[in-house]
Amino acid sequence: MAKSLIFKFKDKEYPFSPVKIERKKLYGWTEKIALDDEGNECELVSMDESGTVIIPKGCMGLGILNKDFEWVDKSEIIAVDEGGNKLEPFVSSFEEPIELDKKSTPEDLLNHNISSVYQLDEEDLCDDLKNELSKGVIFTFNFNYRNGYETKPAFLIESENKLFMLVGSYIDFSYIGLEEQGYIDELETEDEDLSDDVGIDFSMM
Repeated sequence: MAKSLIFKFKDKEYPFSPVKIERKKLYGWTEKIALDDEGNECELVSMDESGTVIIPKGCMGLGILNKDFEWVDKSEIIAVDEGGNKLEPFVSSFEEPIELDKKSTPEDLLNHNISSVYQLDEEDLCDDLKNELSKGVIFTFNFNYRNGYETKPAFLIESENKLFMLVGSYIDFSYIGLEEQGYIDELETEDEDLSDDVGIDFSMM
């Protein structure tokens, strides 16, 4: 059973089961399969540095070693701030209600690179929240799928009577307005005035 997100709006809580919208589910996808001379499917493998040992797919992984070259379990790794103090991870958004108390704008939404889109079942949506979203209101909040040290900005919007949650990251870029448009200097020519007797051969252009 899919996990549920709980949104809190005006002291009321409403659970939703998000369904991730995959691009390949909308547009389909293609796969390239390599075959040998006999029509058998080829398998991707790796080679060691010497080129003499074949490493099958799934037999390689990443690990972390300490300064003594001892294996370090991932659970032993912690995050610290600049002062060396331990940082507490953010709780997953699925573990506590999400307060819908901050609104965004279409301009702010467009300043984000959206990496994930979720559709929410709005059958149990309260009238107050439904009315707000139908007016074009965009709610924003921090979202993290699991416990971790980073959160991503998320947006709750309505489109064609369907509710969507967009998750992405802020893009910091400079906008060049029309008032700063460039220009090309006109090239000076030696003979600016051409007499009527001069013929122009258009094939030379």
